[in-house]
Amino acid sequence: MSKDSITAESLKSSDFLGQPLNDQISFFESPVSNPRSNEGESQERSEIFSDKLLRSINQMLMEEDADDKYVMLQSHPDLEATEKPFYELIGKKYLPSPDRPPLYSSPSPESSGDNQGNNKVIRGIDFFQANSEIAEYQNWDIYPLHQSQEDQFTDHFFKNLPASEYKRGVEEAKKFLPSERKLVVGVGEADLSLPQELIEREGRKQNRHSNASGYDEARRTKQSAFSSEDSMVSLEALDEALLCYGDKFPKVVKTLRENIYKEASKYPKNSKPKEVGNKKTSKDEEADVNHLLLQCAQTVAIGDNPRAYALLKQIRQHSSLHGDAFQRVAHYFADGLEARLSGTGSEVYRSLVFKRRTIKDVLNAYQFYLASCPFKKVSYHFANQTILDTIQNATRVHIVDFGIYFGFQWPVLLKLLSLRPGGPPKLRITGIDIPQPGFRPTEMIEETGRRLADYAEKFGVPFEYHGIAAKFDDINVEELCIKEEETLVVNCLFRLHSPADETVVENCPRDKVLSTIRKMNPAVFVNVVLNGTYGAPFYMSRVREALYHYSALFDMLDSTTPRESERRLLVERNLYGPLLINAISCEGMERERPETYKQWQVRCLRAGFEMVPNSKDFVKKVKDCVRSIYHKDFTMDEDGRWLLTGWKGRLLCGLSAWKPLCF
Repeated sequence: MSKDSITAESLKSSDFLGQPLNDQISFFESPVSNPRSNEGESQERSEIFSDKLLRSINQMLMEEDADDKYVMLQSHPDLEATEKPFYELIGKKYLPSPDRPPLYSSPSPESSGDNQGNNKVIRGIDFFQANSEIAEYQNWDIYPLHQSQEDQFTDHFFKNLPASEYKRGVEEAKKFLPSERKLVVGVGEADLSLPQELIEREGRKQNRHSNASGYDEARRTKQSAFSSEDSMVSLEALDEALLCYGDKFPKVVKTLRENIYKEASKYPKNSKPKEVGNKKTSKDEEADVNHLLLQCAQTVAIGDNPRAYALLKQIRQHSSLHGDAFQRVAHYFADGLEARLSGTGSEVYRSLVFKRRTIKDVLNAYQFYLASCPFKKVSYHFANQTILDTIQNATRVHIVDFGIYFGFQWPVLLKLLSLRPGGPPKLRITGIDIPQPGFRPTEMIEETGRRLADYAEKFGVPFEYHGIAAKFDDINVEELCIKEEETLVVNCLFRLHSPADETVVENCPRDKVLSTIRKMNPAVFVNVVLNGTYGAPFYMSRVREALYHYSALFDMLDSTTPRESERRLLVERNLYGPLLINAISCEGMERERPETYKQWQVRCLRAGFEMVPNSKDFVKKVKDCVRSIYHKDFTMDEDGRWLLTGWKGRLLCGLSAWKPLCF
C-alpha cells in the first residue's frame, strides 16, 4: 500500500499496530523533527495530517462512541419498557438485551437468597434517611460489562506489542513518576482529611436529623467502618464495663485493676528515663525543671526563639513518656512549647484530637478510668440518678445529649429503666456531637445509635435515636423535634468548655448554647464541667495554671496505675497530652478555655436556670463508695449545691443539675 493511499482504516489495521513502538513514533514524526527528510517526503507526510484524514479519524471515533452508547441504551429500563409492547403486537417474546444487564438493581424475592445466582445486588446503609445521599456502600459487586470495541482495540494492541518494547515503555514511563519517598508522604502522620470548615458546613447540611428508621436492617447488616473493630471487642467486655453498677461495681473495679497490672507486667521495665536514671526524681530537681518550663514559656512569649530552643534542649533531658508523672508532664509541656515556637500548634492539636479512635481503644481507656479514678463513674452515676428522679412517672422521655461520643453513659440507664415498676417509658435520645473529619462525619454518632438500639432491644425498652453532627452553638430548638407529651432532659458532661467564650467573639457561643437549652425548657439540665483555671487570656498565667492542673492529673495516674501500662499511655497520649498541648500552643477558636465551677454557676443563672438540690442520701453513698474503692487522696466535697471531685485538694470536676427558673 502506497503512502498516497493511507486512510483511517489503514491506521487502525493490525499491520500498523503490530510494528515496533519506535517505528510507529517515527512514522508520525513531522519533517521538522527529522532534518534528513527531503522535500518529497515532507509533502507526502503532510497529507497524513490533512483535514480530510482528520475528519475520517474523527468519524471513526464517533462511530465507535455511538456503538458504545447503543450498548448502554440497550439496557436502559425506559427503552425496554417502550420496546416490550411493540414486541407483543407482532407476536414475539420480548427479552432484555443480553449484551449489558442493568448496572443498578434492587433485590427481588427470586434473587434475595444467598444461593440465587452469582450476581450480587447493590446494598447500602438505610440507617438514617437524612444520610442516604452520602451513605457509603460496602461489598458492591457491579455486573460485569461485555468488552467494548475500545477494550478489544486495547487488547489487540498489547497482544501484538513485542515484550521488549512493552518493558522499555514501562521503564521510560517510570522516569516521569515521583520517587517512592515522595509518593508516600507519611501515611500514618499526614493530615489527609477535609478542611474543618468544609466538614462543618457539609455536616450541617447533610447529616442533621438522622432518622431512626431502618434500625432493624442496619443492626443486622452492621455496614459500618467500625464493624471490623467491634468484632475485636467481645460483648462480655462491653457489658462488664458499661453495665457495672450497684453491688457488683467493686468486684468489677478489682478485676480491672488486676488485669491492668497483669498486662503491665508483660512489658519490660521502661520507666527508666534517658538522662535521669532509675532513681525517683527529687523535689529539688522537679522544682528546677518547673522553673525551666516557666522560663522557656517566658522566652517564647517575648519571641526570644534561640534562648527558647536552648531551654527546650535542657527540658528534654529531664522528660520521658515512660517516666514518672513529673517527667511525662515535662514531655508534653515541651511538645506544646515547641509547637508554639514553630507556629504549628493548631495543626499538631488537630492531628491528635481528630485521630480516629476505635471502640476498642475507647473501651480500654474507659476501663482504665473505672479502675484508676472515680471521675467518669461518679459523673455517669450522678447524671443517671438525677434523670431517674426526674422521670419517675413519665411514659415518654426525650434525652438530648450534647457530646454523646460513644454513649457509654446510657446502657446502665436503659437497664434501670427496664426494671422500673410499671414498665419502661418510651425513650428517645438525640445524640449531638461535632462532625468527624473525612467523608463520613456522622460515622461515630451512627455507630453509637446502633449500639444503644441493641441494648434497648436487649432490655425491652421502646427506643428511638436521632443523631446530629454539628457544633453545639449551631443547634436550633426547631431541629430537635421537641414534643409536649415527652419529658425533656438535657445532658452535657465535660463538653461545654469546647465552645468559645466572649474573649474570642462578641456573641459568646458558650452563652448561646445555654440560651438554646433554656428555650428547650427541659425538666432538668445535667451539667458536669471541667473545673479549670487555665483559660485566662494572659499567656504566662495560662501556662502556670496549666502546669499545676496537669501535674495533679499525671500525679493521680502515677499513684494509681503502673507506669508500664499501655492503657495509661493511651489515655495520656490521646486525652491529657493533646489538651495540655492545646493550652500551651493554640490561640483563637482552636484553644479550649475551661472555667471554674463558680464561673459556670454565674453563666447558668444568667441564662435563666436555678440549681436542683442534691439528695443527701445520694451524696453520702457516693462519698462512701469513693472512699472505700479508690485511692485515699481522692476528694468529694460540696459547695452549695455543687458536688465537687478532686485529687489532693485540687478540684478537678464540678457536678450540678439545673431547671428553668420560673418567672
